[in-house]
Amino acid sequence: MKNLHFDLLGSFVCREVGDNQVKNSVVPDKVGKKALSFLQYLIVNHTRNISSEELIEQFWSEKGSSAPANALKSMLFKTRNLLKIMFPDQENLILTLQGCYGWNPEVRVRLDSEEFEKICLDARKRSGKEYLETLLRAIELYKGDFLSGNDSDWAVSLRRYYQTLYLDVCKMVLPLLQEKERWTEMINICEQASAVDFSADTFIVYQMQALIAMGHPERAVEAYQAFRNMLWEEFEIEPAEQVEQIHMLAESMCQNNMDCADILKLVAEGECEDHAFFCTFGVFQSIVALEKRHLERSGQSSVLVIVTLGNKVTPTTDARRLERVLLEGLRTGDPVARLDAGSYILMLSGASLENAESVMERIDRTFHKVYSHSRACISFRLSVLEPEDVRVS
Repeated sequence: MKNLHFDLLGSFVCREVGDNQVKNSVVPDKVGKKALSFLQYLIVNHTRNISSEELIEQFWSEKGSSAPANALKSMLFKTRNLLKIMFPDQENLILTLQGCYGWNPEVRVRLDSEEFEKICLDARKRSGKEYLETLLRAIELYKGDFLSGNDSDWAVSLRRYYQTLYLDVCKMVLPLLQEKERWTEMINICEQASAVDFSADTFIVYQMQALIAMGHPERAVEAYQAFRNMLWEEFEIEPAEQVEQIHMLAESMCQNNMDCADILKLVAEGECEDHAFFCTFGVFQSIVALEKRHLERSGQSSVLVIVTLGNKVTPTTDARRLERVLLEGLRTGDPVARLDAGSYILMLSGASLENAESVMERIDRTFHKVYSHSRACISFRLSVLEPEDVRVS
């Protein structure tokens, strides 16, 4: 009995295996998307007979489709010819049965996606060394997204399923590799998993930890910056606190690699921006903590302000406008951090509540003067920062 092997994870690859020989098959370039999707649907469902009604519903359910039964017959004719080109030594691969179609039982069809799924599920039953080896075998099998070139609904839903399986396996294997200090493997897996879901905190955390452990904190900082930029561009959110903490560790390690003269030069000669200090929320928290210590000695007050855009805003556009007005309208020493896509938090050092209200009213007037067509309704919440507690007004 000959076997037909189909790789569905990553590139669509076909080959014929038999008599200790492997013969690769090539899908003709001129095959249309629908015809290729039809063939792939038959391949994915090779373990069962598929009714005419199911095929018509799957491929000719859209309005305006005329004579779907004839269209199905024509597609089956094309598919059989296509298989004949791909596997010239095979006869009658697709059989017509009573009201349905199925693969010839004399030919065994094997899919890498089914093997991948089986190994993923089997891994949960293992333990110790076998558990780790099984997880790594599953990761090795995942060459890319399921039928990545097929945008049909049926393929997209299965693609998400296999992506979830793959990402779960990656999350299970990373702590095991970390225990064994297999840093290079960790980094490779994190990079591959991030290509599937770049927004998952898990992978950037393990990647940065591995890079730091290998003595490459500067690469960890680069990975963080790329992750943070993509996260904001796609979702307009900041990294989680754990990511920020590891980034701060990497930054400090980069500085520790310098000698004293380099560090003093870096601190003293750093360029001052001509606008307010924009930072992450984690850095903002540290600045506020230092300010509270300073207030303990000086007896002065400072004010925290949360600035929020209303609901009637243009996503991204109004947020960037508000950010620009805040940075240009506040003092160079005032820290500003983004909370989410439509709100910011800032601190007005040495300001009273009355002064802070005046500053924010000026910010509001400036925003609507510069962006007069914006429908944004800006609101402010002010809190007086004192050495021991915070009073909300």
